Amino acid sequence: MNRERFSLNEISVRGLCTDLLRNLWMILLAAAAMWCVATAWHNLTFEPEYTSSATLVVGVKGQSNAYSSLGVASQMADVYGQVFQSEALREKIREDVGEDVNGTITCSLIEETNLLVLHATSPEPRQAYVYLYSALENYEEVSGQVFSNADLKMVQEPNIPYTPSNTSWMLKNRYLLMVLAAAGMAAVIAFYYVMRFTVKNVKSAESQLDGKIMGVIPYERKEMDLRGRKESKQALILSSPSVSMDYAEAGRRTETRIEYHMRKNSQKALLVTSIGENEGKSTVAANLALSMSEKHKKVLLVDGDLRKPAQHKIFEIKDENRISLERVLKEENGWREAVCQGKARGVRELFQFSAAKHPEQCLKEERLEVLLHEWKQEFDYIIIDCSPVMVSADTEVWMSVVDTVLLVVREDWADVRLINDTVDIVRQTGSDFAGFILNAFHREWSGQVGTGRYGSYGAYGETGRKERG
Repeated sequence: MNRERFSLNEISVRGLCTDLLRNLWMILLAAAAMWCVATAWHNLTFEPEYTSSATLVVGVKGQSNAYSSLGVASQMADVYGQVFQSEALREKIREDVGEDVNGTITCSLIEETNLLVLHATSPEPRQAYVYLYSALENYEEVSGQVFSNADLKMVQEPNIPYTPSNTSWMLKNRYLLMVLAAAGMAAVIAFYYVMRFTVKNVKSAESQLDGKIMGVIPYERKEMDLRGRKESKQALILSSPSVSMDYAEAGRRTETRIEYHMRKNSQKALLVTSIGENEGKSTVAANLALSMSEKHKKVLLVDGDLRKPAQHKIFEIKDENRISLERVLKEENGWREAVCQGKARGVRELFQFSAAKHPEQCLKEERLEVLLHEWKQEFDYIIIDCSPVMVSADTEVWMSVVDTVLLVVREDWADVRLINDTVDIVRQTGSDFAGFILNAFHREWSGQVGTGRYGSYGAYGETGRKERG
C-alpha cells in the first residue's frame, strides 16, 4: 500500500494493542491450526521406534576389587558395543528366535560405575525385547575370547517397551511452533494496522489531513443500562448529565472555534458530514447546536439525512403525526409548521423521522436555496446533518447551497485518501471548508492526545497539511 508519509508518531500504541486484543481470536486460531498441522504431520510421517533396556554389572572373575571392576568395565564398554553389533551375534540371534530381527543394540557405561546399559531398538516393541533378550543369552559364545576373565551379571532384566522411545521433530517442537504461529499472526495484524491508511491519532491527523483540525472529541463510553448488560442507547449529548467534564468541555471548545470561523467569514449555514457511517456526525451536529444555544444563539438543527435519519433518536422525539423534512422539501408543508421547539433554549429542530422513499427526488438545489435563504433570515446559525459522503450523492447537493462544510473523522475509521478527496469535492462545489472534527479519539497511554495549546484533555494541532494547490 502506497503512503505519502509514514512516521512512528502516527502510530497509536494503545490502538495497536486494542487491535491485537480485538483480533485475539485470530491469534489463538493460528496457534490451534499450527497444533493441528504439527499433529497431522507427525501422524503421517512418524516412524516409531521402541527400545528395550537391560543393566549389567561388570566384574573380574576371581576378584572382588571394585577398582579392578571399574577398569574392566571402562575397557569393555566399547568392545561389547561392537560385539553386540557384530554379524556373528546377529546370526546367533537369528538361529535362536527363528526369524530375522530388525534393530540395533548400543552399549553405554554409567560413569564412575562398573555398570553397563544395553539398549535394543527396533520398529516393533516385541522385536526390541526379543532382540535384547536373545543377545544376552548368546553373547558369551561370541565374546568369550575377547574378555575371558570378565564376568557379566544381570542387574535389571530387559523390559518390554509399550511406548515409542523416539518422537518426530514436529511433535517435539509443537508448542514452540504454536507460539511462532501466534506471533506470526500478531505480526500480520500489527502490519495491517500500521499500513491501514487511517487517522490513528492527532499527530497523524496533523500530517495527513488536508485542512484545519477544529477540535478533538474524546472517546466517551456510554453508561450501562439498568441491568448492566449493555450500553445505554442514550446519545452522548451535552445536555445529558452522564457525560464527563472532559467530553463536554471538548465539545464546547470545538464549537467556539467553529463559531469563530463562521463569524469571521460571515457564514450561517454549516453542513456536518463524514466519509462513512458510524463516525458520530449526528451527535457532533447535535452538540454543536446545543453549545451554540448555550450562548443565547438562535439555532436551527436540520436532519438532512433522508436515508438514515438520526436526530429524532438523539433527542428522543417520537413521530406523533409530526411533519418531516421530506414533506417540507416537497412543499407539502411549510418549514415553520415542521420546526420543533428543542429541549435546549434557542434550538429549533427540523427532523426527518423515517427514511424517504425517493430521497433523490426530494433534494432539489433550487428548493434548498429558497429554504436556506429563509432560514438565514430567521436564525443565527443553521446546522445541517446530512448523509455520509460514501453513502449517497445527497451530500454534494447540500454542499452546493451551504456556506461551509465540516467533516467528522473518527479514529482509525475512514481512509485518509477518501477524506482528502472529499475535501477537494467541497472546494470544487465552491463551498468553504471549515475543517475537521476528530471524534471518539482515545487518550494515548502517554497521557496526551497531541501537541498544541488547547486545554486540559490534551492539545490539538490547529492545522493539518498545507492545502494542495
